[in-house]
Amino acid sequence: MSSQYHRISYAVWEITLKCNLACSHCGSRAGAARSHELSTEEALKLVEQLAEVGITEVTLIGGEAFMRPDWLTIASAIASTGMRCTITTGGFGISREMAQRMKEAGIALVGISVDGLEATHDRLRGKKGSWQSAFRTMSHFQEVDLPFGCNTQINRLSAPEFPLIYESIRSAGVSAWQIQLTVPMGNAADNADILLQPYELLDLYPMLARVVSRARREGVSVSPGNNIGYYGPYERLLRGHGHEWSFWQGCGAGLNTLGIEADGAIKGCPSLPTAAYTGGNIRSNSLREIVEQAEELRFNLSAGTPEGTAHLWGFCKSCEFAELCRGGCSWTAHVFFNRRGNNPYCHHRALFQAERGIRERVYLESAAQGLPFDNGEFAIIEEPLDAPWIENDPLHFSAERIQWWSDWHEQPQISLPVIASAFQRWQNFERQV
Repeated sequence: MSSQYHRISYAVWEITLKCNLACSHCGSRAGAARSHELSTEEALKLVEQLAEVGITEVTLIGGEAFMRPDWLTIASAIASTGMRCTITTGGFGISREMAQRMKEAGIALVGISVDGLEATHDRLRGKKGSWQSAFRTMSHFQEVDLPFGCNTQINRLSAPEFPLIYESIRSAGVSAWQIQLTVPMGNAADNADILLQPYELLDLYPMLARVVSRARREGVSVSPGNNIGYYGPYERLLRGHGHEWSFWQGCGAGLNTLGIEADGAIKGCPSLPTAAYTGGNIRSNSLREIVEQAEELRFNLSAGTPEGTAHLWGFCKSCEFAELCRGGCSWTAHVFFNRRGNNPYCHHRALFQAERGIRERVYLESAAQGLPFDNGEFAIIEEPLDAPWIENDPLHFSAERIQWWSDWHEQPQISLPVIASAFQRWQNFERQV
């Protein structure tokens, strides 16, 4: 067996693209099922192959996973192999009975998407009542004693409400919370006005740090998505609990993560665009063959070598963290610029540019085609830090728009140290939180 064979331990499996919501930020453009989705027999054979290659945890997603009639059969098969089975859901229409069946099938944890307060969530999710349904679903999980957490997309609609989102999900009893920035893939590429501008990260991260600090004090575990952070003053706080080694160490696509689409396509990460990063299909090759041989899953194997930074360009090419970071999240960079290696969603980058008196802004040049997991192409411009903001941009995010509970203002403010070297900011951030 290849020495590289066990490099992948976690799989995210889209078992259907069928969905009962219509999210304006959905990267896969879920709604209708894919053509030729795997049959039950094919899915169960894939479960065996996942266990064989050393996968230890499988997260089932959609679309909406429970829209597939045999989804609990698949979940039960995963759990029976000893792999941990989890699921991510919009939570729209899950009854108490279904929650009980999920627990009996061996599902270990459920992540429910909450992307704002009620009006914002319903707007983003494209369905009135979806917020109330999500919280009703959480109450069902509590009743049957099935552990659950929440996932939140951060964009210009949800960012101002972020502290109140936390208060809402904490009151609902969540134990874990995963956060990530919305990026322009799929439907989100068609709604670029909701995307945070790179410069707006300067107001976003101090707020995230305050909320995450409070969440952890109150027993809620917060996990950042792969496009959160990078070497700003709150890096170790956001990526861990202040531990010395809790910082971004490069894209893990194909190293520790596997993505599976409902028709059997295999990628190194579930979020990566289908066209550019599919390494094969389990209908044509075994999972072992794809993992070991497909070049589309091996682009990160050069990490730590000179070739590991050959793909970098723009700001990321000259960054002092280039060798370790390797351009941040490959998915984020690719869906902005149609190639990886230059990530505009970087806290260190925004701080560094601000020190130079510069802010960065992205704008759409080429629209996406309208396919699942597709992307358009953006351009990035540099402009003076104090230049007037563009007109007709009502969603412009700033610290003044953040909605705080009154008691939050009684806590010490976390300052944002702009006049300091990046390395000093990163090393000394713990004294600022």
